[in-house]
Amino acid sequence: MKSLSQDVARLRAGTIKLEIHRTGKAAGEAAAQAAANELRRLDNLGRAIGVIFATGASQLDTLDALTSTPGLPWPHVLGFHMDEYVGLDENHPASFRRYLRERLTGRVAMRKFFEMDGNPEGIDAFARDYIQSLETANPQLCLLGIGENGHLAFNDPGEADFNDPLPIKVVTLDDACRQQQVSEGWFASRDEVPRQALTLTIPTLFRVPKLIVSVPGGRKAAAIRRTLEDPISTSCPSTILRTHPDVTIYLDADSAAGLSDI
Repeated sequence: MKSLSQDVARLRAGTIKLEIHRTGKAAGEAAAQAAANELRRLDNLGRAIGVIFATGASQLDTLDALTSTPGLPWPHVLGFHMDEYVGLDENHPASFRRYLRERLTGRVAMRKFFEMDGNPEGIDAFARDYIQSLETANPQLCLLGIGENGHLAFNDPGEADFNDPLPIKVVTLDDACRQQQVSEGWFASRDEVPRQALTLTIPTLFRVPKLIVSVPGGRKAAAIRRTLEDPISTSCPSTILRTHPDVTIYLDADSAAGLSDI
């Protein structure tokens, strides 16, 4: 089913709602508006608002627009992020802690933000504490992306488990994931990309009631086509999004180019 309004195509694929905008900036602004509306709705419930944030190139326009939106209830937000490289210095340009400090927590004043530490020393104890804080916050909103190999967070095809018994784990990144980090400009070569990361697992992400997924750019076109058309399988982890009750994917013309009915 498709509808057109003000240069936006709106479709459904199972439970997934899709919005296709002309540009990545427009898609990011629409995702940010949806997130802002949800923050306001949750704030009206009168309790702390748990939110999980993604990083990477796909989130740049979304975070820029969201942090520029006036009047949002940031003082009531408990923020988390979903993954971090193991053993990468927090000041490295590709560090997700640095990314979020520059693009989120340095721009808005949250009640608290829980950074994910990929220091290999004591990582198991850190993971337990992180999940305890996450479960206490009970996130109601997650801003998400989809990798070129269909990963969600850093759950690559070889690591993804739709029934993972672990809420958080250390994973080994596959070559496609590591190459994506080079292609997006975070590292100069694949050899520089860490081989392991700490990530929230797919069941942890799926316990969040509302997912807002930003996926701009032509490099994501094949992953979007597979997300919507492939059998649901860990060979393309993002296909599991078709089973979530409230997920909206925001695309631009380039990332939607592989869809057969567009």
